Amino acid sequence: MFFGSIPALVTPIRDDRVDEEAFRRFVDWQIESGSSALVPCGTTGESATMSIEEHDRVVALCIERSAGRVPVIAGCGSNHTAVALGHMRRAKAAGADAALVVLPYYNRPNQQGIVAHFTHLSENCDLPILVYNVPSRTVTDIMVETLAEVARLPTVIGIKDASGKVERVAAQRLACGADFCQLSGNDDLALGYMAMGGKGCISVTANVAPRLCADFQAACREARWADALALQDRLFPLHAALFSDASPGPTKYALTRVHPEFPQELRLPMTWPSEASRAAVDAALEHAGLIAG
Repeated sequence: MFFGSIPALVTPIRDDRVDEEAFRRFVDWQIESGSSALVPCGTTGESATMSIEEHDRVVALCIERSAGRVPVIAGCGSNHTAVALGHMRRAKAAGADAALVVLPYYNRPNQQGIVAHFTHLSENCDLPILVYNVPSRTVTDIMVETLAEVARLPTVIGIKDASGKVERVAAQRLACGADFCQLSGNDDLALGYMAMGGKGCISVTANVAPRLCADFQAACREARWADALALQDRLFPLHAALFSDASPGPTKYALTRVHPEFPQELRLPMTWPSEASRAAVDAALEHAGLIAG
């Protein structure tokens, strides 16, 4: 089962193309820094502006480079069920360990539609599924009772929960069972999420501070709550700063401060973060001890 610090990887872009060599180096750094698994082609990876071919290539590249050192959870979500299924099948063929499948966005299906979506995926591909609930982006929210129904599907193994409602950890555990893998989707709430019984975090901050995030997750897992709180305080300004402008702009900027050779491009309509956002990131990186003051 998945646990610990799991970065939702950014995708390095140079001259409007995926910089494959930079991505390989990035995967190596993440694994060497203690990340427990990797998520290519999530929201932070700018999957919304990738072609299907690019999307599948980045997933395959991540699997190839990680070479079994850590599991790979491939971003496979779409608001078109058939497209999501295609991503899942190709991710499985490439060797992915699971699929991260966001609730259908824009369409805004009702709870019955959400169940039908995941049922179709589960019946037509046996790759394990992590449900991704992020109402701030999809508008749609999966209710606890609906998640319990979806969790009975044989391939649905857990959730990335970015609902912002920490109390759902307990409710979902009671509804879905103790073995249902609950991962936080909010870095800033991860301490509370872990204390409530979560298993880890699919993290934005881990892109920039993988070792600190891995140490934080290890402290939580080992019930070293004083250590976890100290790391939370060290990382909290960075959690906030990375969302001080449209994500993943601040995260890519932060990476250029930690690794100056990291490509600086984003795909339109995403743009480079504002001066105020960059200043917030700089201050947060200094507070975390990741750059000199």
